[in-house]
Amino acid sequence: MRVSNNLVGILNFVTLVLSIPIIASGIWLSKQAGTECERFLDTPVIVLGVFVLLVSIAGLVGSCCRVTWLMWVYLLVMFLLILLLFCFTIFAIVVTNKGAGHALSGRGYKEYRLADYSNWLQKRVTGNWGKIRSCLVDSKVCHTLLIDATTPAVDFYEERISSIQSGCCKPSNDCNFQYVSPTNWTPSATPTSQNPDCAKWSNDVNKLCYDCDSCKAGLLDIIKSDWKRVAEISIVFLVFLVIVYTVGCCAFRNNRDGHSWK
Repeated sequence: MRVSNNLVGILNFVTLVLSIPIIASGIWLSKQAGTECERFLDTPVIVLGVFVLLVSIAGLVGSCCRVTWLMWVYLLVMFLLILLLFCFTIFAIVVTNKGAGHALSGRGYKEYRLADYSNWLQKRVTGNWGKIRSCLVDSKVCHTLLIDATTPAVDFYEERISSIQSGCCKPSNDCNFQYVSPTNWTPSATPTSQNPDCAKWSNDVNKLCYDCDSCKAGLLDIIKSDWKRVAEISIVFLVFLVIVYTVGCCAFRNNRDGHSWK
C-alpha cells in the first residue's frame, strides 16, 4: 500500500471540491456586482479558484494514476507556491511593521497620520484613491454617524469610532472646528492649524473628509490589521503546504520506483 500516494490523492480531492465554490462565488460576484469594490474582487477570486482546481487535478491524477511527469509538474508548482507564500509572508510582516493611531486627550477615538505608515502602502493607496474613494462612498462608512445627528458633543467625543470613520467622517482635531453634529462642523473664523486636511473638509455628505490624508491613513490602519492577520494565516498555511509537498515527494518517488523496471 503506497500510503503517500493515497494521502496526496485525498488531500487534492478535498482541495478540488473546495475550488468549486470559490469559482462559483467569483462568477456570482461578477453577475451581482453593483459597486466598483465588488467588481474589483470577482476576477481574482475566479483566477484563484481555477488555479486551485488545476493544481488539485494534477496532484490527484498524478498520485492515483501514477503519472510521474504530472506529479513532477505538481511538485514544481507546489514548490513555487511555497516560495511565493514565504516571500509574501515576510513582505507582509515588514510592510505592516509601521503605523499606529494617535490617542487624544479627552477623546474615545484615535486619529491617524498618513506619514506614519509604510511608503509602499502609501503609494498603493494614494495611486488608486479615485476607485477607493468610490468604494468608501458606496459602502456608506459614515452612515452610522449621519443618523446620529442629535448626538451631544460630550457623548460624541467619548465614542470609540473606527479608524476609517475617524479619518473620513470628521475633521482632524488639529483644525479646532466647532462641533454641530458628528458630520457637521463649523470652521473657525481664523484658521490656526497648518494641517492641509482642514481645507479639504466639507459638510456635504458626499465629500466630508474623503479627500483628506487622514482618510487614507484610517484605511491604511485597517489594511495593516488585515495584512497582519493574513500573515499569521499564511504561516499556518505555509506549514501545511510544506507537509503536503513532503508527502508529494514520497509519492513521486513511489511513481518513479514503480516504473524503474521499464
